[in-house]
Amino acid sequence: MLDAALSIVVAQGTAAVTMTSVAEHLGVTKPVVYACFAAREDVLLALLEREEQALLAGVLAALPENPRFDDPERLLVDGFRALFKVVADRPASWRIVFAAGADPAIAERFAQGRAVVTRQVAELMAPALRQWDMPDAERKLPVLVETFVGAAEGAVRAMLQAGDTWTADELGEFVGTTLFRALRGTS
Repeated sequence: MLDAALSIVVAQGTAAVTMTSVAEHLGVTKPVVYACFAAREDVLLALLEREEQALLAGVLAALPENPRFDDPERLLVDGFRALFKVVADRPASWRIVFAAGADPAIAERFAQGRAVVTRQVAELMAPALRQWDMPDAERKLPVLVETFVGAAEGAVRAMLQAGDTWTADELGEFVGTTLFRALRGTS
């Protein structure tokens, strides 16, 4: 049922998810849907929770546990490649995330998940800045984290809009290399 709701959201938006539309999508009667969920809101909440958990787990798994800072460009490229593979594996889920502006509940959940990812990126990036002896690193860290996360979000949007024109590896190489070159002069 959640897969049916996901298909409906991607094709028509969250407002189109009703008990009737889910039943029609599955080829069952409404009582079958009501046997699993008491109301439309319950379907949407369960869908959001499932997709949020899967995406957040995927993004956090894409971040290296023990990053090697001796080759920062490779670190960025590999990180972006891993992220874009997560996107390629679940494009419908990511389309819901980036349609967040249309639904306040989704936007709030996206903001919470983004905050988790941003904190994790900051924890990974802080030691790198110290290792590279970046002057005024503590002050620059929030700006660099937002630059990194913003670049990732922009590239994910582009990947979803471009369809099959980029592979995860190609886009990861392009974005990682480009971002590294742009940030290299920030010290």
